[in-house]
Amino acid sequence: MAAVAKLLNGHVLDKSNRNIDLNDEKYQGKFIGLYFSAHWCPPCRNFTPVLVEFYKKYAEEKKLEIIFISSDNDDESFNEYYNDMPWLKLDFKERQIKEELDTKFEVDGIPSLILLDGDTGNVLCNDARQQIQFDDKQGNHFPWNTPQTKKSSRSCICC
Repeated sequence: MAAVAKLLNGHVLDKSNRNIDLNDEKYQGKFIGLYFSAHWCPPCRNFTPVLVEFYKKYAEEKKLEIIFISSDNDDESFNEYYNDMPWLKLDFKERQIKEELDTKFEVDGIPSLILLDGDTGNVLCNDARQQIQFDDKQGNHFPWNTPQTKKSSRSCICC
């Protein structure tokens, strides 16, 4: 998990706004989904409930943790949107880290869900949204080792 922890530079928070140490043994062996999304984006607002349902059903079984990376315009919108999410978040104040993640993972539209090997930080699937929403709704083929696939045209590049 050290690789993912380094990417996020210790700025991951839980629902109670407590800092999370991704190097803690409870995160070892997990898959990490970086969820790039925003309150103002209609496709994001449609996908988030689908992702919440998938997470609630399968996170424990599939060793999945998700971290919300917000593209919201202000803290109030961020908090309102995040309120419905059961997973971790990158501190909204860390806009520089968010921009670096956008660049590193070539996020050119939202919603976007990038699946990483939590221990190595390697990309396993650069379009996990496509898998969850359309191709593999029950996660039968999780963790979707498809880093070479192109992003779905269903991502909202205008947002």
